[in-house]
Amino acid sequence: MVELDNVDRGILHELQLDARNRTAQEIADKVDVSASTVRNRIAELEADGIIEGYHPKLDYERASLPLQVLFVCSAPPTERSEMVEQILDIRGVVDVRETLTGHRNLYVEAVGTDTTDTVRITDAMHNIGLSIESSEILRQRRVQPFNHFFFTDPYSEGDNDQDE
Repeated sequence: MVELDNVDRGILHELQLDARNRTAQEIADKVDVSASTVRNRIAELEADGIIEGYHPKLDYERASLPLQVLFVCSAPPTERSEMVEQILDIRGVVDVRETLTGHRNLYVEAVGTDTTDTVRITDAMHNIGLSIESSEILRQRRVQPFNHFFFTDPYSEGDNDQDE
């Protein structure tokens, strides 16, 4: 685990708001450090595996994939990790969330054009050995930026390291 300071948290917050259109200088102005510090910190956050990548947020419906389904599944705990890799290979699966405990321990999000896709995905998951407990048609997914996890003000004075 890496200890994050307010500069790191501020950088992460700004990247989550709009990584594509935020320059190092714009982020630096927000977190009150130099642009070179922001670039160095981003490189460190990437090297430490905190920033795993930069991904577009897609509107699947506008991309001609109007059907989004959340499958709640059960998998044997000893086989769960292996099953996740197989689930990710199913065409249409876009997200798999694995819970630590509980009977309903896998949440699989899939997209498709119609119920034929849903049936194909359901059959493929059954063939892997998953038990599908429920399936729900999704209307919308909302994600909030990292700033909701601050224990201190991200832009407070006194916690800005400009020596990098």
